[in-house]
Amino acid sequence: MEQKPTVGRVVHYVSYGTPGGEYGKECRAAVVTAVRNDEPVPEHGVPYVDLCVLNPTGMFFNQTCRYAEWDGTEALAGAEPQGGSWHWPERA
Repeated sequence: MEQKPTVGRVVHYVSYGTPGGEYGKECRAAVVTAVRNDEPVPEHGVPYVDLCVLNPTGMFFNQTCRYAEWDGTEALAGAEPQGGSWHWPERA
């Protein structure tokens, strides 16, 4: 069964890192606050979502985040997820 994002689900958000590379991209815990069914759905069929991202130093809210298929080691589409995207948590 394919997972679908719903309000309250926990996902992983990929942070952008810093432009100079001092800090790299990191996966952060995030909670889905809205599912953007009013936006055009990308070709992979997963709608955009709004997230409350939980960082070690605080929370922030990010709207209209795109999904990036990720298995924990590499993106299934061939490249690592871009900053600002989300994916399902990896299975242990």
